[in-house]
Amino acid sequence: MEHFDHIYRRACERHGGEAALRQRIATPLLTPSELAAIPDDRWLSSFTMSLFQSGFVWQVIRNKWPEFERAFFGFAPEKMLLLDEQHLARLNNDEGIVRHAKKIAAVPVNARMVLELGREHGGFGAFVAQWPQDDITGLWQQIKGNGQLLGGNIAAYGLRRLGVDTFVFTHDVSAYLRHHQVISAGLGSKKGMAEAQAAFNEWRRQSGRSFSEISKTVACSIG
Repeated sequence: MEHFDHIYRRACERHGGEAALRQRIATPLLTPSELAAIPDDRWLSSFTMSLFQSGFVWQVIRNKWPEFERAFFGFAPEKMLLLDEQHLARLNNDEGIVRHAKKIAAVPVNARMVLELGREHGGFGAFVAQWPQDDITGLWQQIKGNGQLLGGNIAAYGLRRLGVDTFVFTHDVSAYLRHHQVISAGLGSKKGMAEAQAAFNEWRRQSGRSFSEISKTVACSIG
């Protein structure tokens, strides 16, 4: 496997030097105590934003997000569990949001996920904060397995938005992992994710950098 120093130097060369690359890969991260303090509604909001951005124009969703917050009552999970078919039908006719029936129906399911995974820890943020850092793909799988429509990069983007240190399988990162034979199976498989996790763990050991910085550096090193 390519040493991270080589990846970093190549990324610097392709993006105007080290200072420019550092600015490009900088990602705000929170401490475990700060993550634990984030209310459940913000986690549900972030996952929902990622869900609606998937396959859509991201900026459109960001521009409409105040309307999403209004329509979904601030994403309070307990309120989302009370949504009945009549209310879901109203949401599917709400012109303030993007009307996508399957994604709208996933919100109460994901609200239950947030509440259930956080129950034993005093909140979903505390659940995330205690998760082993060297198994971030395991956290993705927990979220996907207990929620709805949260596969692919949706969970990862939702976590990163709130300050969790995670890599993301963007197009460029995925291309790098395949081209350099870091993975021998698809990234949607447990084997592929385990191989990628092991690689990022090693790059973090080599560099002392965060998963987020490493992920963005890898993306900047190709093309």
